[in-house]
Amino acid sequence: MAQGILDTLGLMAIVVLAIPVGLFGVEHLVRGEMVAGVVYLGIAVGMVVIEQYLTTPTDLPGMVAEKTVGAVVKTEDPTEED
Repeated sequence: MAQGILDTLGLMAIVVLAIPVGLFGVEHLVRGEMVAGVVYLGIAVGMVVIEQYLTTPTDLPGMVAEKTVGAVVKTEDPTEED
């Protein structure tokens, strides 16, 4: 899945926010609190997965633009022969 610069920066921001939650979950696991540790790790993973795969209203204009440009502009394949 190809990502643009803004998508990559958004993912990096979410990962920066998810890392402390994940480390907090690992800390609970080390102390033997399995339920709390698994819950916090699940929240950290969920933050990243939701950001990566959930379509938000701010994503819609970019998706529409990609489909419109793809339909209007025809790219030539250099391997094709006339």
